Amino acid sequence: MSFWNTAMQFFWREESLPVLVMTLCLVFLLLNFLRDERKSVLNTLTFFFVCLALQFASSLIHALQFVSAAAVFHEAGLIGTGIAVIRLWGLLVFRIILPQMRITPPRIAEDIFVIIGYIAWGLVRLRYAGLDLGSIVATSAMITAVVAFAMQDTLGNILGGLALQLDNSIEIGDWIKVDDISGRVVDIRWRSTLVETRNWETVVFPNSQLMKNKFLVLGRRADQPVQWRRWVWFNVGLNTTPTKVVSAIEDAILQAEISNVAKSPAPNCVLMEMDKGCARYALRYWLTDLAMDDPTDAVVRWHIYTALERADIRLTVEEHNVHFIKENEKYEEAVQHRELMRRLKFLKRVELFAQMTDDELRKLAERLRYAPFAKGDIIARQGTPSQHWLFVIISGEAEVYLDAANGERRILSVLSNGAFFGEMSLMTGSPRVASVIAKTDVECYRLDKEAFEEILLARPGIAEEVSQVLVARRIQLDSALQNLDEESKHQEIRHQHNELLATVKRFFGL
Repeated sequence: MSFWNTAMQFFWREESLPVLVMTLCLVFLLLNFLRDERKSVLNTLTFFFVCLALQFASSLIHALQFVSAAAVFHEAGLIGTGIAVIRLWGLLVFRIILPQMRITPPRIAEDIFVIIGYIAWGLVRLRYAGLDLGSIVATSAMITAVVAFAMQDTLGNILGGLALQLDNSIEIGDWIKVDDISGRVVDIRWRSTLVETRNWETVVFPNSQLMKNKFLVLGRRADQPVQWRRWVWFNVGLNTTPTKVVSAIEDAILQAEISNVAKSPAPNCVLMEMDKGCARYALRYWLTDLAMDDPTDAVVRWHIYTALERADIRLTVEEHNVHFIKENEKYEEAVQHRELMRRLKFLKRVELFAQMTDDELRKLAERLRYAPFAKGDIIARQGTPSQHWLFVIISGEAEVYLDAANGERRILSVLSNGAFFGEMSLMTGSPRVASVIAKTDVECYRLDKEAFEEILLARPGIAEEVSQVLVARRIQLDSALQNLDEESKHQEIRHQHNELLATVKRFFGL
């Protein structure tokens, strides 16, 4: 028998072709379905062919009559190819088959089963090599104890990872806090748990550390959606009653549409302490997207600020002794005059006040209140009977909509700079016929009934002029709701004018 025939008979056996075909099929499936793991699959395939090369080298050594050395190299190559095949099967079962069956085992389970497969394959090959496994176990007990003692930290991490998975202490996707580090769990491995922070950092926690020490799982509560309570702090002077502060904040936050703020439990405002010349409050809300903590806090702070501004409540700081120089009176007068001119400019744009004199407009301008709104704030709510206010938009956009009986929202129009709304409620006391929400951050001037009443009592004829504008605005809204044609609009105007005028006079006691 020739040298090459001897070598090939030792190398290529009956099971070689099926194993090679099976390996290539596994690699083909994994490369197509696990694109993120291609590097790992290709490395495993490379290891497989290296082990095949080692078996081929052993066949050459065998042909040279070095039988013992050839057997050792062949067995080493055979164990290596088996390890590669087990690894590929592990990827197929745990990354493709089980997920298709809607079973998602933790990564540590895959690692442990694959390691058990490696050990079992190694023991089988030792048994085929003629070694007595019982004697090996008996004689290596001391070695095993020494190795276990030397690897106690590693074994602790492995067992810790198993315990974390079995008792569901944490799961992939949970947000946890360990000491001053918080982040989302992205992987639980046999040795460590990987946590990604909001700063784009990946923190590696040894599993034994998580088992030995306390950690917080954020936002998790039995049978409840994932949401985490946040605290937003602010200070208000002691001259404002807590009832007024709490009412202003809660009314604004509960009505506003703020992303990532849960509706249930509802946000609430509480007085936490009074010290150093101010009252310290906290708005507590539940965050639904734990990755958006700081941005959502910022939005909530802006809503708090605008709500306090509308209620004429000023934020304050702890009292300190500060020496300052007061600005002169001329400068203050100039600032006030500039603001008054700005208000007059906006009032002259309002059709409702077109027939008023400059003196009348100046009196109104002096009574205007600055009213800012954050994006998502409800400026006026449909059906509200008590808010007799007119709003003039200085900047930003507001959306006018109707809430239908089936809960659907119908958008009527979008208001921008110089637009006004709420005139019907101001002049007649009627409930709001539509809702208005801040589409962006909005700055408004707000006019109440008392301010307008002084003008009407001084010149009742204004009521006639105002009623004509009100009727035109009402017909415009009705036409949007009922699709009225031009002839129907004129008929409605004639019909409603006298009725509306009587309502205005009765509401203001003219």
